[in-house]
Amino acid sequence: MSIGLLGSSLIQIYWFNWSMRQQESRFDTNVIEALNKVEEKLSAIEAKAPLDILNTLNHAPPLMIQQEIAEFVHESGMVNKETHKNLSSLNDSLFKSDKLISLLDPMDNWRRQSTYWEILDEQRRYNPPDISERIDPKKLTQFIKEELENRGIDLPYQYGVIQASDTSFIIINGNYVVGNMDESEASHVDNPQSRNLFNSKYQVALYRSDVHNSPGWLKLHFPNKKGWLWYSLLPTMLAAILFTSLILFCFSYTIHVILRQKKVSEMKTDFINNMTHEFKTPIATISLAADSIASPKVISDETKINRFIGIIRQENKRMLQQVEKVLQMAQIDKKDFQLKIADVDLHELIRQAVDHLSLQVHKRDGKIITHLDAGQPVVQGDQTHLSNVIHNLLDNANKYSETAPDIVINTFNLNGGIQIDVEDKGIGMTKEDQKHIFDKFYRVHTGNLHDVKGFGLGLSYVKAITSAHEGSIDVKSELGKGSKFSIYLPLRQKNIK
Repeated sequence: MSIGLLGSSLIQIYWFNWSMRQQESRFDTNVIEALNKVEEKLSAIEAKAPLDILNTLNHAPPLMIQQEIAEFVHESGMVNKETHKNLSSLNDSLFKSDKLISLLDPMDNWRRQSTYWEILDEQRRYNPPDISERIDPKKLTQFIKEELENRGIDLPYQYGVIQASDTSFIIINGNYVVGNMDESEASHVDNPQSRNLFNSKYQVALYRSDVHNSPGWLKLHFPNKKGWLWYSLLPTMLAAILFTSLILFCFSYTIHVILRQKKVSEMKTDFINNMTHEFKTPIATISLAADSIASPKVISDETKINRFIGIIRQENKRMLQQVEKVLQMAQIDKKDFQLKIADVDLHELIRQAVDHLSLQVHKRDGKIITHLDAGQPVVQGDQTHLSNVIHNLLDNANKYSETAPDIVINTFNLNGGIQIDVEDKGIGMTKEDQKHIFDKFYRVHTGNLHDVKGFGLGLSYVKAITSAHEGSIDVKSELGKGSKFSIYLPLRQKNIK
């Protein structure tokens, strides 16, 4: 499954890269097409102007032809004073030729147009117009915007017009940047913005049909092209990431469940092993006592019979307590139990538990110190269950002390309740153990080691009973230095059935 998920992720990454390249290729094609269309429109405007004048000439009186040609050449902006002077001398020679007769004939349109094109060609040959005089920046801006929008390209861009023989822009973003006394620094390619525009791969030669002049170049730059390309693929990418994340989540959750089930299975196995060990000793003791009673030497001795019967009863009671503990946990898990609420003196329960455990502690040269400082030790609760809670905590403090037990019990009132702290200087716990210490069947010592007796139900039971009394339990522990369990119980139950 891991290999399949990894393979799927690699395929999606490859597909994203391929889609990005395809999207960029389509983008490049559309931009180049738009630039070519803009160039065609600019060329069409320049080609249309002479035709408009010729149309005027066709309808003009014959004697006005020379005047109209002169005015057109002058008013079109394509001729300066020096060129006009050259044309004047050219006109003199033209009108002295045989073509003057043809020009004065309004019916001979073909000859009239030929003469006009000869004049225009002579004008360009003597003084070709600058490209800045041939382009209207407003129309150029309009054409670029229209062609890009027609192809679905809607993102910020920069454009500029540069002559092929120069490295300075003459038009940038619809504004002239040369020809003034204070020439703009933006026109030079040393400027970062102009450098990006100058190095852009989106360019087209202007007036490509002009055979006499080196054409200028129209350049286009998109500062946010990468972001726009990613944004165009965003819906598909989000969908792919969403489904991949969903698959990854399901995979992770499955692994988590498998590991958790494995852990639960191990804890149940430990529980069965520990329970078997706990029952094995009393069963063996009962079996041995029963065999002894059946012995002919013992059956006639009433004192020995009574002693063996007492052993059987004690071991039987011990097994019964263990079974009851397991059954109680089953009931608590199903919430199939009811607390017998009554006023309970916790100080009295603590004293009883200390008296019960003191013999075992003293045998190990240990001690139990109590600081019962709570002014209000009486709470509403189930006396039996609360007594079991205190016994469990003291029993754990004793069992998990490798050397002589040193147990301290503190009580004090806090926030309308009472807190009980049971602190020992035993083996302590790791951070990981503290996370699971209240889980059912969990034991710090797992496996088939039985140096510490128990089923792993004690602290789970303690937490369940504390929660049932609307209280809480907390643990602070350090490995090798001991543990401290703190139980908080309210003095009065809010929900008493």
